[in-house]
Amino acid sequence: MSNKDKAVFGAWIQAIGTVTAAVGSTPSNVLTDQQLENLNLWGNVLQGTGNAILADTIDSFNLNKIGNMIQAIGNSTVVTGIIIDFSERTQTLLDVQGNLLQATGGGLGIAYSLEQEKSIEQLYSIYGNLLQAIGNSMQAIAGGMQLRNEDPGNINTVGSWIQAIGSIISAIGETKY
Repeated sequence: MSNKDKAVFGAWIQAIGTVTAAVGSTPSNVLTDQQLENLNLWGNVLQGTGNAILADTIDSFNLNKIGNMIQAIGNSTVVTGIIIDFSERTQTLLDVQGNLLQATGGGLGIAYSLEQEKSIEQLYSIYGNLLQAIGNSMQAIAGGMQLRNEDPGNINTVGSWIQAIGSIISAIGETKY
């Protein structure tokens, strides 16, 4: 499989993961809390896998590769908070830290794209990464509010869906160009 094919595959695995996690972060009258948590878990596993595959397709050590690596670490941090039986506070803290790492990785992806020759492909990357970073930041803000015993309302859910839209835009850009 060529690096281009692997990058397209990784981008869509990441996008499927972000949508899955967004469904898991959306309150539901149909799904149980355990089912929502499982969707969030598997969504983050898929996101991390997609980011790791994307990082592996980049031969040079640049901001884009580092950004994808940091995003994968962020997803792993979120997964750790879900699967290990920590206190609720520690789980929320790991979720916040994982989302901040993902936002940082997305920011590095934006910086890399801004350094490249201007093209439609770079616009997809910039807008996709920007939306993902905004979404991750919103999720981190919601977690911070929970840690302070404040009601985050729908900030986490909206952030999850903004991130999902960004990952789909990135995957479309990776596929088309």
